[in-house]
Amino acid sequence: MVAADWPGVDPEWSREIEVSSTSDADGRGAVRRWHLLDNGAQLSRRGLAPAGTLLCVHGNPTWSYLWRTLLAAGSDPAHPWRVVAVDQLDMGFSERTGRFRRLADRINDLGDLTAALGLGGPVVTVGHDWGGVISLGWALAHQEQLAGLVLTNTAVHQPPGSRIPPALRLALHPAVHRWGTTTSDAFLRVTHSLAHPPLAADVRGAFMAPYRGAGRRAGVGNFVADIPADASHPSFPALGRVAEGLGGLGVPALMLWGPRDPIFSDRYLKDLIGRLPHAKVHRFEGAGHLVSEDRDIATPVFEWLSEHDRDSGPGLQRMDALRDGPSLEVRAGPLDPGTGPAPLWAPLTEAANGPAGGDTAVAEMAADGRAARSLSWQELERSIAALAAGLQEAGVRHGSRVSLMVPPGVDLTVVLYACLRLGAVVVVADAGLGTRGLSRAVKGATPDFLIGIDKALAAASVLGWPGRRISVRELPAARRRLLAVETSLAVLANRGELLSGQTPPLPVPDPHAPAAVLFTSGSTGPAKGVLYTHRQLAAMRDTLAATLGIRPGARLVAGFAPFALLGPALGAVSVTPAMDVTAPGTLTARALADAAAAIDATVVFASPAALRNVLATQGGLRRAGHEALGRVELLLSAGAPVPESLLAQVQRLLPLASLHTPYGMTEVLPATDISLEQIRAAGADAAAGTVAGAGNGVCVGRPVHGTRVAVIPLAADGTAPGNDPVSEPGVTGEILVSAPHMKEAYDRLWLTQRESVRTAGWHRTGDVGHFDAAGRLWVEGRLAHVVTAPGAVITPVGAEQAIERLAGIGLAAVVGVGPPGTQAVVAIVDTVPPARRAGPAAPQLAGRVRETARQAGVSVSAVLVVPSQPTDIRHNAKIDRTRLARWASAVLAGGRPGTP
Repeated sequence: MVAADWPGVDPEWSREIEVSSTSDADGRGAVRRWHLLDNGAQLSRRGLAPAGTLLCVHGNPTWSYLWRTLLAAGSDPAHPWRVVAVDQLDMGFSERTGRFRRLADRINDLGDLTAALGLGGPVVTVGHDWGGVISLGWALAHQEQLAGLVLTNTAVHQPPGSRIPPALRLALHPAVHRWGTTTSDAFLRVTHSLAHPPLAADVRGAFMAPYRGAGRRAGVGNFVADIPADASHPSFPALGRVAEGLGGLGVPALMLWGPRDPIFSDRYLKDLIGRLPHAKVHRFEGAGHLVSEDRDIATPVFEWLSEHDRDSGPGLQRMDALRDGPSLEVRAGPLDPGTGPAPLWAPLTEAANGPAGGDTAVAEMAADGRAARSLSWQELERSIAALAAGLQEAGVRHGSRVSLMVPPGVDLTVVLYACLRLGAVVVVADAGLGTRGLSRAVKGATPDFLIGIDKALAAASVLGWPGRRISVRELPAARRRLLAVETSLAVLANRGELLSGQTPPLPVPDPHAPAAVLFTSGSTGPAKGVLYTHRQLAAMRDTLAATLGIRPGARLVAGFAPFALLGPALGAVSVTPAMDVTAPGTLTARALADAAAAIDATVVFASPAALRNVLATQGGLRRAGHEALGRVELLLSAGAPVPESLLAQVQRLLPLASLHTPYGMTEVLPATDISLEQIRAAGADAAAGTVAGAGNGVCVGRPVHGTRVAVIPLAADGTAPGNDPVSEPGVTGEILVSAPHMKEAYDRLWLTQRESVRTAGWHRTGDVGHFDAAGRLWVEGRLAHVVTAPGAVITPVGAEQAIERLAGIGLAAVVGVGPPGTQAVVAIVDTVPPARRAGPAAPQLAGRVRETARQAGVSVSAVLVVPSQPTDIRHNAKIDRTRLARWASAVLAGGRPGTP
């Protein structure tokens, strides 16, 4: 054993201690030799008083080496903590006892060790794999010392009727077990292969070091054999005691999880959250079983510890249990005093009980231009009430998560509002995320129920999505069995009608209770779940109504999925046009006109991609279609920047409409608003130079009703440090928003949420921009896409807009290639007509692009062309600059151009 050969380990940490055992596996009085990694002596030698102790317990087949980053962080004089990382008996470099140790023995062993160490409080346990269960067993037995819990991929409960993960079933199989875990080193190698990215050779060697030779691996095999697969297993009672005891642990908890784990999947995380509802949770997307190897966990652990240091004085002090229910982060933005806004569905109920109750409330269009289905306000209200009763009988409860895989239209409207009235949390992740993104989102949200159309249920079956399955339509018995579908909305609604009058009225959910998890577009990384409360959804409704003047009785065509569900909440008649809402570019002019004619529409919601295709297909419109669109009074386009030239063409198609382009994001929608007339005025101000700060970006107008907007100035390295928001004209920085309708938190993304609200009371959007002297906000791009050239920080949108005004150019992207601070600026364009292949631009085109960019204040080093720009799936409009930057880097380094 040579500690100097273990990368990342200070040899001073390695120590051994002899411990008198009280375990039944050994017999009382037996002395066992333990190996530890312990920085306590090092802290003492340096004169540093630790704030407390992290007691770190590895699983199988790792050892204390797993916790080396915590040891290094705890040795930092800025936040000294003693870190004691144990090698369990028969594991790591601790003694091989020759005894079979069960879960209860290992929990007892750990108590013997901490007693021998004289470990007092405060102690925070840290566990992984089966070390998580053992650390929790110790915590339950030593609550007087316990100050907190940190858990990485682990489990304390196997759901009744479910089987343990396939990998563990294989390791337990009699034909495999001994060879796989002991005779050979296969179990270790398979475990090490679960790292993402792969372990470095020297790190892999360090993990293998204690287990070289079959005689050193008996503990590995015994650990696997002690997995309590069912109630008949000898260790099942001990596991049950740990699981049942967790709810009584009134201490702070942190869970750091790798979702790409074939052993401890998200269903085990869901179980732990239910037992420790106050815990802070962060899922590291892309990380797996060895999450502490895949990601930096030391930084979040010590940030979490420091939060409690600030809250509780010197050292981490014991805290009583937090409130019941899910952990909700700090609310950013002011909330109205008093009772707050009425429930989201209040206008719907009012319309049903009013004089217009028999009029159409919601409709959906067929491809032939006719209304395929519709409900009046009264029918909608009754349908929602009946389905809510049926869902409740089926087991949907307050706080249940319900994933809705239903296209916008009548069915989705009914089921959404039924779930909200029950106090269930709706999970909305549309198919526009793509199969991989959608699967990642659904698995991460771990819904209790999944309600979907046949296609979604088939995907759920193939991809293993969680949740009890409910179909929209009644399915044939064979199909129902194949897809594991329990029932249908039709059956539940019928059952609910029979229950009418037999159940008490549903209580109105707490305004601060979770209501929805809405997923972002995934255009700037993996889609994130955004948690909203009932109060915040109602505030979003009221903000839209106040900003845009949408009142009950309005009639809207919802060609943009996020707004398809807000119509009833606004008291507005709503219709979904015949289109694939997951592909906005499928909306045609005829489909839009048919939908508008069906309800004599006054309002249209459509994304920029949808509007482009409407304009491209307007030649197929008949006179009646033009007349229907000519009666529209308001058009809203959101989801991506909308060029003035596009709006000008739309204006000719909708001559009486006021055209607005709200700016916002899934976390805050809307944040600002601007009309076409205001866009033109801003452009004129920029051209004339009469208003300071006008220009260089997309003008998105002024903050909407009840919303504040500010920026954090950019530094020379392209970041936005500090927490002092400003609104002075001409200062470029990260855009911040504060509003009553802002998100509650990112779902199970504690670190992301913490970063997004690090400026107290504000949401940091990740967009960059500036104000002009007239108080208008100009968006210049994303913080992640800022280019740091030598001596200059360049935001991309201003130059991109200038380039896009050139004849023969479609869309443009400006990206940086090379190391930060010395990046070369590269312009990537698609042409009209499209180029046949991607690669360097022709000299004449490159010269035109460079000169135009120079006039916009940007020096372009290279110009490349692509047949089409890669855009996000949901909006078909947001250019993937990160992907383009990688491609441009490869091309300029001499690689084959290919397609970005």
